[in-house]
Order: sequence, then C-alpha cells, then structure tokens
Amino acid sequence: MRAITVLSGGMGGARFLQGLCHGIRTGALPGVAPDATVTVIANTADDLWIHGLKVCPDLDTVMYTLGDGIDPERGWGRREETWSVSTELAEYGVEPTWFGLGDRDLATHLVRTQMLDAGYSLTEVTEALCRRWLDPTHGQGVRLLPMTDDRVETHVAIADADAPSGRRVIHFQEYWVRLRAEVPAETVVFVGLDGSTPAPGVIDAITDADLVILPPSNPVVSVGTILGVPRVREAITTTRAPVVGLSPIVGGAHVRGMAEQMLRSIGVEVSAAGVGLHYVGRVEEAGIACRAVPLMMTDPAATAAMAAAAVDLVGDQAREPRA
Repeated sequence: MRAITVLSGGMGGARFLQGLCHGIRTGALPGVAPDATVTVIANTADDLWIHGLKVCPDLDTVMYTLGDGIDPERGWGRREETWSVSTELAEYGVEPTWFGLGDRDLATHLVRTQMLDAGYSLTEVTEALCRRWLDPTHGQGVRLLPMTDDRVETHVAIADADAPSGRRVIHFQEYWVRLRAEVPAETVVFVGLDGSTPAPGVIDAITDADLVILPPSNPVVSVGTILGVPRVREAITTTRAPVVGLSPIVGGAHVRGMAEQMLRSIGVEVSAAGVGLHYVGRVEEAGIACRAVPLMMTDPAATAAMAAAAVDLVGDQAREPRA
C-alpha cells in the first residue's frame, strides 16, 4: 500500500496520524510501503470567525501536530504559547473572552484570513500554510485537505428556560470551550452541510486510495460531518480500497473530548459497537470484520501498533501496491 487516506477531526485524529506516520517510517505497518503517502481529509465544521479572523481548529491541530508545533499538554494550539493579545482584548471588554487566541497561533489565522480575503479557496490556503509544517523532507509525506471549501458550521441546541422555544442554539465551539460540554446537548445542527461540495481532491483521495481509515475522532462532529458532505459517504462505500475505523470509545466512555455527549444527542449507543453501527449500519452481522485491540494512544509507538492492527485487519482485502 502506498496511498492512505484518513478522515480526521482534531486531537484524536491528529494523535492517531502522528502514530500512523511513525509506523510508516519505522516499517511497523504490514504491507505499507516506507514511502507511502498520507492524505488527510479534515473536518471544517468546527470552524468559526472570531475577532474578524477565520479559525480552523481541526485543520490547525493536524497541521501543528504533524509539524511538531503543537502544545503537547493541551493537545491544541502552539507550544511555548503566550496570550498577550487575548489579554488585551479582554481588558478592552471585547467579547467573546472564552475563546483564547494565542499570540503564535494568531499568525496562522491572520495569514489564512488575508488569503481568503484575497480570493484564495480554503484548500489553497491550507496548502500554503502546510508548506511550513508538512515539508516531506522532514518526515512522512502528508497532504492536508479541508473536507469542503464551503462554510459549514456545527451548532448545538441546549435548554434555555428564558427562550420562547425553551432552547437556544449555540456554536459548537461555545458548547465545547465555554460550557465544556457539561450541559446536555438536545440536538446537533449542521448548518450548510447539505449544500456543501467536497473540496478539490477529496473524492479522488478516497476512490484512489489503497486504504481508507476512520481514526478515533468524534464520530458525530468530526468524522460524522466529513461523511455528511454530499458524495463523501458514497465514495467511502464504493471505493475499491478497504475501509477500517477505530472507535474513540474505550471501555464504554471517551478518553478525551465529548464523544459520549454527542453520541447521546443523536441517539447512538455509547460503545465501540454503537460507533460502528453509526458509521456503517451493520457490523459483524453484515460480514464486516471487527477486532478488539488496545486503543490508548499513550505514545507514537502505541498508536502505530493501533494503526498496524487496523492495517492487518483489512490486509487481505487491500489491493497490490501501485507501481
């Protein structure tokens, strides 16, 4: 196998990708060529405009993680970050104060916004930003694609006794960052998703792959939104490449993030089986192979072992590597 495509959210997907690339470089993945390339299709439904800037949390988390610029403790944002700009904005009373923009991270958002204002697509902007972070001469060849160039946003409905309807809808980032997902989510609304189109290269990356992986990202608001872009789910079900997914649910609970809350909000059982059923509708009953393996991404080697198990599970279905 020489071409691997991964549908990724933020922290969980980025950490898995780190281990996947480690496994490719060290030859730990059975049947995967040492010069294999990885195409990442990243969720953009978490994106938001804040202080006049376009912020793409999942794209940036993947980019910083694979470029060794991520803050390893938080799992998002830049390492050795400072917060002078956010502090000054708060002193001026500028809202929202719950979403902090680090000074180093701010540079990425400024460049992105300027390029978008100049008429470049999000795909073109992402490619330009990745020239700094994903230089193949420094490691595994990775191409990062947004799932769509269109504006798509995830919103969450929560109870609000003061609202006429008894509920109000807030941006996903407010639900996650300000409320810390501690308020029950009544439903999840994907604004603009049905009318979006796949970004250039997305469908080809799926149909031309030797292997497609759904990593342990949030199955509702990360991988789920990517699959919700028209034509993407169809491409996943019709590609000749084997498709393998890894559950973000370990022992009946998520490790980090809010997969539990999001699964409950759409009526999906919080379990590895529930995630599998959410993705494909049937699991073992449909003849889909399953395997229980350790899923704690404690370090790149442990994560590479997860990736190796995923590759091994579908190895017999994989096509011969391309010349």
